[in-house]
Amino acid sequence: MQLHAVQDSYGRVKISVTDNGPGIVPEALDQVFVPFYTTKKGGSGIGLSLSRQIMRMHHGQLTVSSTPDCETTFTLLF
Repeated sequence: MQLHAVQDSYGRVKISVTDNGPGIVPEALDQVFVPFYTTKKGGSGIGLSLSRQIMRMHHGQLTVSSTPDCETTFTLLF
């Protein structure tokens, strides 16, 4: 896992968290922030949706990028 934090030229803080797990397939990547969407047996599918909503309520952003079988990066922009 890798953590990277920077402050951009607008004074915003960007935190990126990258793992080297199995990644997220493109079909699922479009859905990960949809409430109740899950690929895990027994998962509720509300964690990422709620996290994005909280970031938006604080005028931030939560995004994801992924390369299957390589890595996934979640980025929080404050």
